[in-house]
Amino acid sequence: MVPAVAIPGLPPADDDPGDPAAVLLDRAALLTAARRAGRRPDRAEPLPVCAPDPRSTVSPSAARRLRRLISGEHPDLLTEWLAAAVARGLRLPPQLLPALLDRARRGRPADPGLPRLLAEAGGPRARWLADLNPDWEHAVEEPSTDDQTWRLGETRQRRGYLASLLIRDPDAARALITGGWDAAGGADRVMFLSVLADALGPADEPLLEAALDDRAEDVRRWAAYLLARLPGSALGQRMAERALRYVRVEQAAPGPRLSVGAPRRPDAELRRDGITAGPESVRAPFEIRTHVLLEVVARTPLNTWTDGFGLTPAEVVALPAGGLAPVMFAGWSRAAIAQSNRDWISALLGHALNGRPGPAAEIEALRQLARRADPACGAPGATPVSANDPDAPPPVRDAVRLLRFRYDMLKELDDG
Repeated sequence: MVPAVAIPGLPPADDDPGDPAAVLLDRAALLTAARRAGRRPDRAEPLPVCAPDPRSTVSPSAARRLRRLISGEHPDLLTEWLAAAVARGLRLPPQLLPALLDRARRGRPADPGLPRLLAEAGGPRARWLADLNPDWEHAVEEPSTDDQTWRLGETRQRRGYLASLLIRDPDAARALITGGWDAAGGADRVMFLSVLADALGPADEPLLEAALDDRAEDVRRWAAYLLARLPGSALGQRMAERALRYVRVEQAAPGPRLSVGAPRRPDAELRRDGITAGPESVRAPFEIRTHVLLEVVARTPLNTWTDGFGLTPAEVVALPAGGLAPVMFAGWSRAAIAQSNRDWISALLGHALNGRPGPAAEIEALRQLARRADPACGAPGATPVSANDPDAPPPVRDAVRLLRFRYDMLKELDDG
């Protein structure tokens, strides 16, 4: 039954005494109109006040660049932009914070470090906004210093605590890792190693060397990757010995060149150091050999080549290697990026920009080099080709555009 409608300020409406259906429809219409007209407001509590942020805001040109990054142009450079803004003590444009919070929410777990970086770059306003919207609850993540987080928190929270502790007290952080290693599952061990990646030191080698024998493949892969990045590690020395057996300089009529080979199949020692026969798609003997060669070169300390051949990085990269040249280029590129060796990155980048990248692995290596090169490589006139040069291969033009984008991106922050 539809109740009689009482509208404040108006006399009660007369019902049609002869038609119950008309009464029902009239009352329903009046109720609908009354509800659409609104209601008396409830008492609303004022929003909490956002703490002030004393930092200077980035320049308008830097803000426009950030908007382009959020919109999908070179999105993999967003974390570099945010880290650069933090390093310069700059404040983000407040109008872009909601889009950044959405990006951080959608990006988990692909980019687990973005919430922590956004907390630092966004400052108190990012935290204030996140507290107002449940969807952004985990989009901003400030490192916890409460050891309860380590004992009772989720993996994501424990990772944040461990990363923060590694900065404040490296010895205590390493003690937590070694003390909890045996009881941890594979996922937690991978988390331990991923945190160590940002603060590797000689003291980590025994743990990493032991992790090469772990039951979990992901743990073994991470351990081999980190040992290859650790200067002077025993794994690096083992890789250097193998590399100089596989790759030699020989004198030919046109000039020196590389003689390149690799084992037909990885032996037990290679497998322990993280090098297998490759994915299921790699079955032919030649494919297995090139895969093994690539992985060994990628894990070899780069001074192996310069010291062993008595050449500069640019001279080593320029040596002809026949059909295996793309494999050597991709392996050297991975090693240069992992070891953060800017001399090698510049040599490889210059070689690629003057040539014609071939297979997909070589093109991807060129893109990664452009991301990690010294930003000055993107200054006007610094590259041998232009981004608009119609004679340059498309991957080369794309790499030059990326270099120029990074150069402009950081210059705008400096100009702020």
